Amino acid sequence: MPELSFQGQKLSFSIAGTGPSLVFLHGFCEDSRIWDPFVAHFQKNHQVICIDLPGFGQSHPVSGITIRDMASSVHAVVEELQLSNFVLTGHSMGGYVALAYAQAWPATLRGLGLFHSHPYADSEEKKEGRMKSIQFINRTGSALYVAQLIPTLFAPAFAKNNLELIDELIARACKYNPEGITHALRAMYQRPDRSQALQQAPFPVLFLIGAEDETIPAEWSKRQTALPSVSSIHYLDGVGHMGMLEATEKTMEIFEEFLEGIDRN
Repeated sequence: MPELSFQGQKLSFSIAGTGPSLVFLHGFCEDSRIWDPFVAHFQKNHQVICIDLPGFGQSHPVSGITIRDMASSVHAVVEELQLSNFVLTGHSMGGYVALAYAQAWPATLRGLGLFHSHPYADSEEKKEGRMKSIQFINRTGSALYVAQLIPTLFAPAFAKNNLELIDELIARACKYNPEGITHALRAMYQRPDRSQALQQAPFPVLFLIGAEDETIPAEWSKRQTALPSVSSIHYLDGVGHMGMLEATEKTMEIFEEFLEGIDRN
């Protein structure tokens, strides 16, 4: 994978295809490989860039990193590749990063995709849970933590029938530096509300929402969709927090329609 230096640490990303640029950001305890089906499909007509956010995949942890810093790491790749007028899509934590990027550099975007994500700051209950997770990882390491976390991201029926996939994702996550995981937990704990990024978005926003997503409160999922002036909203029945894997063909179809809509306008 190509790489560059960000805050003195390695930042890795991938590039495939040619055409209008699409940039994808993975979620917490994931890496850029989560987008492999999208890369295979969309590289036929687009340049597809997938970034390993600091601390995940092949990118090294950055001490004290914030979500805004992660957005700066994305901008470093954007500048390295001289991208402009591209569509930025983030899953979960990657959506938090995408929103921070959109708030800082809105003029570079022609569209924003939020897959199972939202602009709101953590609730006090969520913050308490993140701190307990940090303490648990510091005591025991990250293997047990990710083994408990990853199955909960899927709708129960999907998880039951796709144990091999879940085992693979756990095996990947076990290889991440535990400091990268705790840095990301702290960054999410500290992030501010970024509703304004959606309210002021000069581009269309795609919302992908899982009907069985237990990670994001349904109230937040619904409330955020009214914020942008132009929204494309999709609820997926039987899907949890991982629509790209639980309903791959459907999510790619939705995303393709979103891109076509941008091109028409």
